[in-house]
Order: sequence, then structure tokens, then C-alpha cells
Amino acid sequence: MIMTRRTFALTGAATLAAPAVLAQSAPDYLQQAERLDQLHALVVRQGGADLVAEAFRGPGLTRVANVKSVSKTLVASLTGIAIDRGHLSGVDQRVLPLLGRAPSNDARDDLTVGDLLSMRAGLASTSGGSYGTWVSSRDWVDFALAQERVSEPGGRFIYSTGGWHVLGAALARASGLSLHEMAQDWLGAPLGVDFAPWVRDPQGRYLGGNEMALSPQGLARIGEMVLDNGRAGDRQVVPQSWIETSWEARGRSPFSGDDYGYGWFLTQIDGRQAAYGRGYGGQILAVVPSVDLTIAITSDPTLPARSGGYFGDLRGLMEQIVTQVGRA
Repeated sequence: MIMTRRTFALTGAATLAAPAVLAQSAPDYLQQAERLDQLHALVVRQGGADLVAEAFRGPGLTRVANVKSVSKTLVASLTGIAIDRGHLSGVDQRVLPLLGRAPSNDARDDLTVGDLLSMRAGLASTSGGSYGTWVSSRDWVDFALAQERVSEPGGRFIYSTGGWHVLGAALARASGLSLHEMAQDWLGAPLGVDFAPWVRDPQGRYLGGNEMALSPQGLARIGEMVLDNGRAGDRQVVPQSWIETSWEARGRSPFSGDDYGYGWFLTQIDGRQAAYGRGYGGQILAVVPSVDLTIAITSDPTLPARSGGYFGDLRGLMEQIVTQVGRA
């Protein structure tokens, strides 16, 4: 499990870098960032202050950007808030009753909120080559739930946006709010972040797990809130216990080899524990608790970012940033 900022503070496991020191050496990694043609914006925050906030191309720092599958990380936070507010009973709650669906008389009856959060629904993926067929269907929830069972619920990690859309639909029905209303009211309002409306399915439900739109600066504020144990000022936005639960490994990505919790990939950057959300094209929200560091990256959402290509370049960029923080 990745330790939160408070855990590090109590154990003395790290000494935070002085922001001014990093700022003096920032051109080293800014030059690297500027050479990445797909990269639009980079925001690096530490200790409540911007160390770097640069828009190299694209819509800029304050206009909304499509963060693609970083949306999964944000929907995971909304799920924790929904549980805290009593809209859901917990991660073991079964999904089909939340959706008002009749029993399926197979393993889908055992599908839980936690299975969807950890991408262990056991159903064939609706991402990758199957994504277009899925979003062309008449009912995205029905289509996702009707996929072939390839594992038992709670089994292996299967990357699939369809499962997140099912979760988003369950959250909306349980709370009486649309996913956009939840994002704006529960995350946006306390953090001063605007979420633009995004794609909806044929039934009018906002897409869960993809296409959410907020600014790079707003994305960085969310990361900073997570590092501050879910708090923004004197307000508890996301329960601290939920963040800690979300950073417990439950599966492993076959693509990156990184562990996966609830909406967060779990890894090491420059030898330090880190958690990140990742979206198509090179959208990233990463937090490194031991150095109180948030990295928000937006990129061209129309181009791929594979682990051996542009995403590998971004991993290298984050390594350089964290290295400078650690040495400062």
C-alpha cells in the first residue's frame, strides 16, 4: 500500500524538497518536456505551490482538456464519496440491484462495486478494438454486462471502460445525481475546479471512465487534495480511509506490469512509491506522497501513447522530475 502524506509525516520517512530549489533546476526537465510533440501542458505542484505550470501547445492551463481514462481515477474518488454519504453501502454491494436489474442467474449476480473499481469484473473487455462496437450499441450498460464471462468476478485484471460505465450508472441511480453533477458538486465545488459536460450514452447517462473534461490546473488540484489526505482547506472532500483503500493492490496490468487498486495504478518512480491515473494519448495524474508531489500532464488526445513509445517518454519525464525533487 502506498502511504499517504500524513503517514509519511508521522513516520519521518521522507524530507520534503524545498520548492525554490526545484524551481532553480526546473529547466532541465522543462526542456525535455518541450521536446515531446504530443505534450500539451505540464503542472508540477509541491507543498501547495506550483513549481512548474507550462502549456507548450493545446488549449492551455485553464481551459478544459479531455483527460480520457484518468476519468476512471476520478470516478473512483466519487465512489468513495458516495459510500461515505450513504448512497452505497460499500465496495461489497452487488451491482445488478443498484441498477434495478433482474438477476442474471450466473456469476454476474455476484458482481460487486469493488470488482468494477479494480477492473476485475470477469467480463470481456469493451476497450481497445471492442470500444467502437460498444459505443455504437443501443444501451452501453446492457452491452457491457452482456459480454462473455472470461473470468470470475474478483479474478484477474481486465482493462475495460464498459465496467466503469456500469459503475457510473449505478452511482447515478443510487445518488439521484448525474455523473457530471457528482463531479461538479462533490469534487469541483470544494476545489474550485470546473468540469465541462462530456459524452453521454443513448439513455443520457454520462460516460463513466472516459472523456471527462477539466483543466490541467484543475487536475493538479485534485492530485494535491489526494496528497492532503482528501482535504481541501478545512473541508474533507474524499475520506482519507478511501484513499488508503484505493492504494491497496488488487490486480496487475498486463501492459505496464504496474499494480492496480481502485482507479489508481501503483508503481515506483525513481524508487519512490507513486500512484497514477493514465488516459489515452498521454493524460496523467500522478502523486508521489514521500515528496508531496503532484504531476498533471495533458497531451494530444487523438494520438496513442504506448508504453514503449510516448508513454515511455512521459515515464522518463516523471522520473527526471521526481529525481530533482529527491535531490533537492
